[in-house]
Amino acid sequence: MEDQFRKLTEQLLSVNQELSAGQARTWVESLWEDFEVTRAKGGWSYQGPEVTAQIVGKWINQYGPHLHRYQPHDKKFAHLNKEDDVTH
Repeated sequence: MEDQFRKLTEQLLSVNQELSAGQARTWVESLWEDFEVTRAKGGWSYQGPEVTAQIVGKWINQYGPHLHRYQPHDKKFAHLNKEDDVTH
């Protein structure tokens, strides 16, 4: 799974140069978790990390260029665009 996270992080960084590497990784992990939790809550069977990687990749292509603009109103999501000291 680490390899998939790395590839997705690189994919996100390629479509959004405004994010640092740490921010991109946080986004990838958060999108991954959100997809899997939502499927589980919906009663869907687990389809494996390949399906999750495909969906997260599609989300990155669609929303990735704009993720640096995200301004959370809920504290639960405040970490998503938090500055870090890692840059790409």
